[in-house]
Amino acid sequence: MSAEPTTAITPSSEAWETLQGAYDVHVHVAPDVIARRIDDLDLAKEFLEKGLSGFILKSHYFPTAERAQVVTKAVPGIRAFGAITLNHSVGGLNPVAVELAGRSGCKLVWMPTVDAANETAGRPGGTNKKLPFWAQIQLDLAATGINPPPMTVIDDEGNLTPVALTCLELIKKYDMILATGHLGRREIFALVREARQMGLRKVVVTHAEFPSQSLTAAEQLELAELGALIEHCFTTMYTGKAPWEEVMNSIRVVGPERCLLSSDLGQSINPGVSEGFAMFSQKMLDGGFSVEEIRRMTVTNPSALVDQN
Repeated sequence: MSAEPTTAITPSSEAWETLQGAYDVHVHVAPDVIARRIDDLDLAKEFLEKGLSGFILKSHYFPTAERAQVVTKAVPGIRAFGAITLNHSVGGLNPVAVELAGRSGCKLVWMPTVDAANETAGRPGGTNKKLPFWAQIQLDLAATGINPPPMTVIDDEGNLTPVALTCLELIKKYDMILATGHLGRREIFALVREARQMGLRKVVVTHAEFPSQSLTAAEQLELAELGALIEHCFTTMYTGKAPWEEVMNSIRVVGPERCLLSSDLGQSINPGVSEGFAMFSQKMLDGGFSVEEIRRMTVTNPSALVDQN
């Protein structure tokens, strides 16, 4: 179910206070192949000024661990963390890429996003209306003939493929965060169940309300019971891809202790990252969530994810 884009939200001082010490675990900033509103160094300075603690750098196409280390050194007081997304640009479900990411201090591994079989935006022959920025890149690549087949992490019986299992083993080896990316619900459940069985400590279900996931409150609860944290991204509701009431209900069903709030911001046409994050907090306050509940989802839970132990 979609909704109308959100009208203007003015964050109150209380909304900003909920974010003191917060981590945004999902930002899209420059440098990137897509035009971005801000670069990682300026974002670090902005977060420092606003009292936030740090962020995880997401790129659909490139590893970001090395960038994150430079940002952390350049802006004392901010902790930036790197990630890798297992799309075709890094070889897809590529154990070599995951191994080297782990060695380089990578904090999070996203399963395929733009190249996931479940994600149809930007696919040749699709309707491709109201495309995200990355979808145009996918169409451009396909037009040049560079169009590897989309990926899944499961076989016909619904079991994780051998290469997906190897990637999970490496994520566990380096104690990285496993995030489900743009996989579909059948894949997400298989991945989360296997991660629990293997003993992975940190598992995140990526933007649960995003159209290519569109997980119900009951499904989110089941995944949380399997040990996953459920991520809710500001842009999903802000751009009208899901109703605010739906995410608020899901958080109440699952419980703030098992949820994350992140921005998924950095796009040139959307609000700034810290501003959007505060707008998210304001919407939660307006929806009846307490300061303590919001801080659990923006400070406590993300802090536990990025801490080494």
